[in-house]
Amino acid sequence: MPQVRFTRRFSMAHRLLADAGSRCAVPHGHNEFVTVTLATDREMAFGGSNYVASFESLKKRWHGFIDGAVDHAFQVNAADPLLDWFRTHEPHRLTQVMVFDGDPTTEAFAIALRRKIEAILTAEGSAYRCIELALEETPTNTIVVGETLSTAERAWMAGGWMDRPDQSINDLKA
Repeated sequence: MPQVRFTRRFSMAHRLLADAGSRCAVPHGHNEFVTVTLATDREMAFGGSNYVASFESLKKRWHGFIDGAVDHAFQVNAADPLLDWFRTHEPHRLTQVMVFDGDPTTEAFAIALRRKIEAILTAEGSAYRCIELALEETPTNTIVVGETLSTAERAWMAGGWMDRPDQSINDLKA
């Protein structure tokens, strides 16, 4: 069966706290690309639609999530004092703050996105599964997450925003 691959571009900002001496400790942004590769074991409807699912149906919720929730989100560690600043001074912006247990590295972000697309595909009852997600932070740095996630990758923030097939990017209480 042919695989389906599609890419979406978005802008984001983050900062990393674990290495206080790093340039990444200062809030900064990237224009990133996320590419997902989907595969299915279902047979195509040859002589009819000649596909298992339309591109439109495969991309609609995923692109909606990237465009509506991820694009221009600010990614922070749950321990970042900037999160309290947003809670106090700009609570209306909390829907644009993506929260991670630990630093919002590109590696962590790629795993979160991989779990989110899995949740979306499962909720839709899709015949497809994600076999690869590539997150390009810069033209020289890309993180690739395959089809099988480790026990640790699945346990990290289990049941949180990344495991829900919705537009959520945090588990903050309103």
